[in-house]
Amino acid sequence: MSTTIKALFPGRREVELAVEHLVQEYGIERTDIFIEPAGSKNSAGDQPAGADVASGQNRETPDASGAAYEGQLVVSVDMNEDEGDAVTQAFREAGAVEVACG
Repeated sequence: MSTTIKALFPGRREVELAVEHLVQEYGIERTDIFIEPAGSKNSAGDQPAGADVASGQNRETPDASGAAYEGQLVVSVDMNEDEGDAVTQAFREAGAVEVACG
């Protein structure tokens, strides 16, 4: 039987870490992982920051304090019930603020 677990994250970095753990360590398919803003704010921002700046996409000096990413994100995973403990653990290790089933 399948179930869904949702987690609230403070930002995009924690979400990316959680997704990579789920896919690489626990074998969850990326197509079963969904990411969305927790509210109405733009989670992508409108200025280059972090890896975009470091990779040369923008010639400015990287400054994490100036990152334009805003708002919390929700990650939900559709999975088999027996995978629930592993998904919950991955969410918590990546920095989830809240984790809930359903």
